[in-house]
Amino acid sequence: MNLNYQELLPADFDKNSKVWIYQSNRLFSFSEALQIEEILNGFTKNWLSHGAPVKGYGNLFFGQFIILMADESATTVGGCSTDSSVHVIKQIEQQFKVNLFDRQLLAFLVKDKIQLVPISQLNYAIENHFIDEDTLYFNNTVLTKKELESNWMVPVRKSWLAKKINGSQTV
Repeated sequence: MNLNYQELLPADFDKNSKVWIYQSNRLFSFSEALQIEEILNGFTKNWLSHGAPVKGYGNLFFGQFIILMADESATTVGGCSTDSSVHVIKQIEQQFKVNLFDRQLLAFLVKDKIQLVPISQLNYAIENHFIDEDTLYFNNTVLTKKELESNWMVPVRKSWLAKKINGSQTV
């Protein structure tokens, strides 16, 4: 699996561009991925904030993560424009029968595949050596392009999970 996602991000977006990551509870098929990218391209081309065009970007990464980005160096994204982005994500959810808002489902890269672990099963996954401190974790809490580039895929030991894991046991 090619993990160099950074080269797919728009180079002309400010490093402080806002980022939203929506993780699917399953991998999209190739034909679904093409449809989703078409939906995202249509949305970002017409994305407005208070009537002004938003410099937006949307793409599907690793067949399972939808990333939306808004460069606010020209136009600030307000509540209504954020609501419109949530609306398109909910549309994708309904159309493809997936869950894109489950923050209790954690994504890890295990043996070159994305594996989802419910947070309630995290200790089990650690105890059974499914994940360890070096396992790559998809940190969907990043908020800016800069954070996306450097802190989206991080070893568990460098994520917010390190405290949770070390609080219950040593990895």
